[in-house]
Amino acid sequence: MSDAPERPLPFSLGQNPNLDDWIRVDAERTVTVRTGKVELGQGITTALSLIAAEELDLPLSRIRIETADSARAPNEMMTVGSMSIEQSGSALRQAAAEARRLLLDAAAARLEVSRDGLTVGDGVVVAPGGERVSYWELQGGRPFGVPVTAAASPKAAAEHRLVGKRAPRLDLEGKVLGSARFVQDLRFDDMLYARVVRPPSRDATLAEVDDAPVRAMEGVVEVVRDGSFLAVLAEREQQAIEAAATLREHARFDGAAPLGDPEGLHRRMAGNLRGSYPLVDGTPMEQPVPPLEVPEGAVHTVQASYTRPYIMHGSIGPSAAVALSEGDHLTVWSSTQGPALLAPSIALVLGVAPDVVRVIHVEGPGCYGHNGSDDAAMDAALCARAVPGRHVKLQWSRADEHAQEPYGPAMRMDLQASLDGGGRVVAWSHDVYSSTHMGRAIPFGRRSSLLAANQRAEPLRRPSPRAALRPQSGIHRNADPYYAFPQPRVIKHLSAEAPLRTSSLRGLGAFGNVFAAESMMDELAVAGGLDPVALRLSHLEDPRGHAVIEACIERAGPPPGRGPDPQRPRGRGFAYSRYENYKCHAAVLVELEVDLASFEIHLLRAVIAADSGQIIDPDGLDNQLEGGFVQAASWTLLEQVGFDGDAITSLDWESYPILRFDQVPEVETVLIDRPDEPSLGAGEATTGPTPAAIANAVFDATGARLRETPFTPARLRTALFG
Repeated sequence: MSDAPERPLPFSLGQNPNLDDWIRVDAERTVTVRTGKVELGQGITTALSLIAAEELDLPLSRIRIETADSARAPNEMMTVGSMSIEQSGSALRQAAAEARRLLLDAAAARLEVSRDGLTVGDGVVVAPGGERVSYWELQGGRPFGVPVTAAASPKAAAEHRLVGKRAPRLDLEGKVLGSARFVQDLRFDDMLYARVVRPPSRDATLAEVDDAPVRAMEGVVEVVRDGSFLAVLAEREQQAIEAAATLREHARFDGAAPLGDPEGLHRRMAGNLRGSYPLVDGTPMEQPVPPLEVPEGAVHTVQASYTRPYIMHGSIGPSAAVALSEGDHLTVWSSTQGPALLAPSIALVLGVAPDVVRVIHVEGPGCYGHNGSDDAAMDAALCARAVPGRHVKLQWSRADEHAQEPYGPAMRMDLQASLDGGGRVVAWSHDVYSSTHMGRAIPFGRRSSLLAANQRAEPLRRPSPRAALRPQSGIHRNADPYYAFPQPRVIKHLSAEAPLRTSSLRGLGAFGNVFAAESMMDELAVAGGLDPVALRLSHLEDPRGHAVIEACIERAGPPPGRGPDPQRPRGRGFAYSRYENYKCHAAVLVELEVDLASFEIHLLRAVIAADSGQIIDPDGLDNQLEGGFVQAASWTLLEQVGFDGDAITSLDWESYPILRFDQVPEVETVLIDRPDEPSLGAGEATTGPTPAAIANAVFDATGARLRETPFTPARLRTALFG
C-alpha cells in the first residue's frame, strides 16, 4: 500500500467521513469496525471483517464488528439491494487503509525511522533494524479524530492474503450451537412480555373493548389502548398470550373492508392503473406509451403473459422487538434492515425529536425484504411507553406474521417478441403490471406505513403509492433487457391500491421480470427452431456474461436423458440475467423430473455460475447464490398468499407451504473471480433466473409451458391436458 493522489470517497464514506465512525483500535489488542449495514444471515459480518483485517494486516481473530445502531454506527440507510459489499465494503476498505496509513506514520515517528521500510504482522509494526511498536501502544483506546481523506490506497488484489480465501463464518458457530442470541431470545431481568390484538383488516377500527376480565388475569400488568391499537403486557410470555386471546374475545371491531375476489386479480391489474411509464435507457418516463407493433421482416412472433401471486417473506421466527422507555429516551432492539431510518420513523409516530429514539440492530430469523420487524418495533415502542423503566419484549404470533406482514406484490408481465429469418430478435416488448414494491416507513411528512401508526387515536395516514422513476427500481427491476435488442419497448404500469399490503421482497420486480423474459427467450428459440443457449449468447455483448453462461453449461455437462421411467420424464432448463443490469451475472441450469401420475415437479440438480467481480468471501458468496436459488425455487413451486373476500387464509405453514429440506436439489456453484474488478452485489442475483430455468426444464420434460407461479400440480395438469 502506498500514498496516492486523493480520489472520490466511496458513497458511504462521503456520507460518513469521520474515521472514528468506522474504525476503533481497542486497548484489548483488538480492532472494532463499525458498519451501518446489518447481518441478515447473508454473512456480511464475515465479509466486512475480512476486508478490514486485510487492510490492517491483522488476523481475522483480532477483528470485532458492530452492526447498525442509529446512535453509533455510520448511517448507511438500509441493508437492501445487494449493496452491502459495494457500499459498506468499499467504505470500510478505504477507512481501514487510511487507519493503517496513520498508524504507520505514528510508528515511524515513535521509532524515529522512515515509514518506507516498516512491515506489519498481527498489529505489530517492525522497523528494518528490529525496533517494534504495536497498534495498541500507538492508538489503543484513543480516537483518530480525523476525517477519511482518501490519501491512502487500499492494497492491490495481488497483495491480498485473506480476501478471496475461504474463512469461517463469524456468525455461524453460535447459531449452530444455540448460543447466538436473536432478537426473539433477548432477555432482561425486569422484562415484561407484550402481545398485540390486531384488527381483522387494515381498515377495521376498534369499536369497543371490555378489558376488565383481562386486567384481572394473573400476571397482567397493563392493557394498552390507543385508538384501534390494542395490546396487553404481562410478567410472562404465556400469560401475555393467554391474555391477548381473552382480550380478543372481549373486543369488537367494525368496518372491515373486503379484500375482493382473488380470481381475476392479474386481469384487473391491467384495467386499474395509476400510471404507465415507458422506459428510456432503463429509466421510466412520463410520456405516451408507444403502440405494440410487429415489425416488417418478422418471421416468428410470440406473445405470452406470465404472472406471480402475492408472496410472503415467510420468516421462520415471527417478528419481535424489545423496547425500553427511560425519561425522554426510547431504546428499541430490532431486526430491522434499517435502524437509521426506523428510529426517526418511530419518532415521527410518537411526535418526538428524532434523536430521542435509538434503534439497535439484533439479528432475527431472516427476512430478505420488508417483513413485520419494523411494525413489531413500533408496537414494542408504544407498549414500553406505558410502563417506563421496564424492558418490554413484544412478539407477533405465527398468524400475525402471516396475515399482517407486507407481502411481495402480485405481478403480471405481458411479453411479445419477434425473430427474423436469420434467428435475430427484431422486436421486444415487455409490459409489467404491479402494485408498489416500496412500502417501508420513511420519516417524511405526516404519513407512515407502520401498522400501529395507522391505528392510533390520532393516526398518521398511509403514504399513497407513487411510481419510482429511477433506473432498476421496484416494479421494473430487470425489465429492461440486458441483451442487445433493437429499440426494446418496455413499459412500467403502476396498479392502483392493492387489496393486500405490499412492500419489498427479495429482488423486488426482478423475480417476475426475469422469469418472464428468460421464459420468452426459450419460447422464441422453440418458435425459431434454435438452441436456447445459443440464442442468448448471440444477443449478449458482455464478455463476462458469455463467460458465466459458458461456465454454467460446461459444469452441467451433457443432458441427463429423458429418464428410465416414461411416467417420470426428465428435463433441463436454463436462464441467465445480470441483476439490475449492472451487478452480479448469474446463470442457473436446472434438471428436474415430472411425476405424470401426481403432476408433481421434483428438482434433481441445479448448477449456478456467477461473476460478482472481486470475491471477498467465497463461502459467503456460495451461500448467497444458493440461498437465493432455494428461496426462489420455493416461490416458484409452492408459495402463494391465499385470501378470500374477507381475510387472509394463509395463516400457518400448512396453508402456506415452503420448500422442505427433502425437496432441495443437489446444488453446484461455479464462481468466477475478478480480483481487479469492483465487488458486485450478489444476494438477489439467482432469484430471477431460477423460476425461468424451472419453467424451461418443465417444458423440456413435458412440452407444457408454465407461465403462472406457483407451478402447482393442478396448473401442470391443466397445461398438459387443458
